[in-house]
Amino acid sequence: MESLKRKIIEEGRVLSEDVLKVDAFLNHQVDPFLMRDIGKEFAARFAADGITKILTLESSGIAPSVMAGLELDVPVIFARKRKSLTMTDGLLTASVYSFTKQETTEISIASKFISPADKILIIDDFLANGQAALALLKLAEDAGAKIGGIGIVIEKSFQTGRKLLDSKGVRVESLARIESLKNGKVTFLNEISEGIAL
Repeated sequence: MESLKRKIIEEGRVLSEDVLKVDAFLNHQVDPFLMRDIGKEFAARFAADGITKILTLESSGIAPSVMAGLELDVPVIFARKRKSLTMTDGLLTASVYSFTKQETTEISIASKFISPADKILIIDDFLANGQAALALLKLAEDAGAKIGGIGIVIEKSFQTGRKLLDSKGVRVESLARIESLKNGKVTFLNEISEGIAL
């Protein structure tokens, strides 16, 4: 997705060979026009898959998921990182280890929102080591739902997440695949073959 890649180049900040900061448009300040385009792109890629609900993780997955939900005309469920006082019964939970934060978090959803009749599209902002996507997969599978696929806004292809998800036999669609963050520069996977001059 060329507009996303341009945004990464123009407004993203490479903090290390493993860390890309995109708080200017995705996970702190949100660019609603870019999110709309991202939602349309995910909807186009999964239009024929019979998606009935989108599952994401708070908070950075919510904006692209809501836009995709509008396009696909389906509800969006986000897994919570903290349980509220009103979330007490019928919870499905999974653990997520964050390499960035160096901590494990328990995420949860109310089981009443996903059923075996559902076909779930999982959407997340980043794919790095795959832990968040695996936890969301677990929640959907524990609910007995079918998985339509996983949509990722930004994939760090040099990390292990894609391989992990491929081994599960799940279709993964990433809108921007980063091959390297070396020397403070973002290099996209197959950028020459995709005809993108950045």
